[in-house]
Amino acid sequence: MKQITDQFLDFLQRGIAEILRFVQLVWTWSSDQIIKMTQAPWEHWPLWKQILLVIVVAAVVYFLFVAAKQLWEAGVRVLSAFASFLGALVVTLPTILIAGIIAVAGLWIINNINNLSSLRSLTTYQSGNSGSSSESGSKPSSQSRRETTGSK
Repeated sequence: MKQITDQFLDFLQRGIAEILRFVQLVWTWSSDQIIKMTQAPWEHWPLWKQILLVIVVAAVVYFLFVAAKQLWEAGVRVLSAFASFLGALVVTLPTILIAGIIAVAGLWIINNINNLSSLRSLTTYQSGNSGSSSESGSKPSSQSRRETTGSK
């Protein structure tokens, strides 16, 4: 289970790293273009080019704001999902504990009881021995004699 979780987290980490690298690439290219544009003699441009430049800058700022808002909302949803996942893990702990107890008890029985027939003879001996008080005297019952001779 740990290996699967580690691989999943590694996959997520690599995916996020690639997305961030792409964002960095786009950001670097965009900022280089904006810097080149601001270094141009735009004061000498015609008015329509200056207005277009302002519109382009406003559009870039707007879409960066939209992207930042979407990333913020996604981050909130990821944290909420992570908290829900941790809650689910906590809720399943008693069930996992019960499964572990059953497994340990089963293994204990398998390792410590050699033969189920010994359990049957033990219960037969106990039920045969719980008769009247005259039978429980010095004479053993016929069933307990068979068990004694069978074990020798």
